[in-house]
Amino acid sequence: MGAAGPARRPRLQDVAAEAGVSAATVSLVLREVPGPSGATRERVLDAAARLGYRPDRAASLLARRRSRLIGVVMDVRSTFHAQLVEDVHEAAEEYGYDLVLSTVTRTRDEQRAVETLLDSRCEALVLLGPEATAARLAALDRQLPVVAVGRPVASAGVDVVRAADDEGVGQAVDHLVGLGHSRIAHVDGGTGVIAAGRRRGYQQAMRRHRLGSRLRVVPGDPGEAAGARAARELFGTGEHPTAVVAYNDASAVGLLDALLRAGVDVPGEVSVVGYDDSPLSRLAHVDLTSVSQESQQLMRHAVAAVVERLDGGRAGHREVVVPPRLVVRGTTAPPPGGRPAPTAPRPARS
Repeated sequence: MGAAGPARRPRLQDVAAEAGVSAATVSLVLREVPGPSGATRERVLDAAARLGYRPDRAASLLARRRSRLIGVVMDVRSTFHAQLVEDVHEAAEEYGYDLVLSTVTRTRDEQRAVETLLDSRCEALVLLGPEATAARLAALDRQLPVVAVGRPVASAGVDVVRAADDEGVGQAVDHLVGLGHSRIAHVDGGTGVIAAGRRRGYQQAMRRHRLGSRLRVVPGDPGEAAGARAARELFGTGEHPTAVVAYNDASAVGLLDALLRAGVDVPGEVSVVGYDDSPLSRLAHVDLTSVSQESQQLMRHAVAAVVERLDGGRAGHREVVVPPRLVVRGTTAPPPGGRPAPTAPRPARS
């Protein structure tokens, strides 16, 4: 028998497994970056000593020439995206990274925004509510790590961090049914993947409450003007709904504005629920009941996914789904005439 080959040099992932933490956490401890607790630091250092782990000096020197920049694509017209950017800044700083922002506007599409970030030496991309196809996102991920925030992506490479949108809209419908509403409409968000998930959540929740015959989906898009158009369609003629769940807060605010101008009392005559719990919804004169996507959690998971791939060497797709949370404010109340007993919901399917 020949002599055994040299023992494999311990790697960062070996230290992580030994200490029972993520590779990203090991990287933070060894680089003396704030974040991990004292107990975690001690456990990581002990594991490194037991394994005889020594950082690769050549790799370390190479790492010093890294940009440590994360590129973020946001829609400048979205107040919710502004909130996400604030939260991702905070999360990135904890890991010793900085951000480069690139915006989508009326005249600047998502592809152009991404190309700007690729030219800026960004090491990874965090895309807020991306509209690109799964194939396009997968091709981009082959160039550098990509995290899609807010929507599912059918790709083996792209990391996904999102809220459970169908569950969030379901919470909104449950809240309205609990107040006594049965004529509940939904203002749609368009043809995108995110809009489809929220539309599906509305339909499932209505059927769960045995209100499938009263389904009413009004075409729309993410803007305030769509909400205003929906108000004219819903409250023009005939029997109107006593409650509306909008695709997002901007659409809901457009709806509220149109109802106010038409003299329709909210929530006396109609209740309105938005989605995103954006800064817009929290304004005192708006006071909009909305579904929170827990933006801080979303962005912490997004940055952690980036760090695990850049510093920890993780490969493969990961999806994190954050439970949403309904925030009740002043735009929802029982329907006119009191609280009729709501229909009993069907048990949710496991």
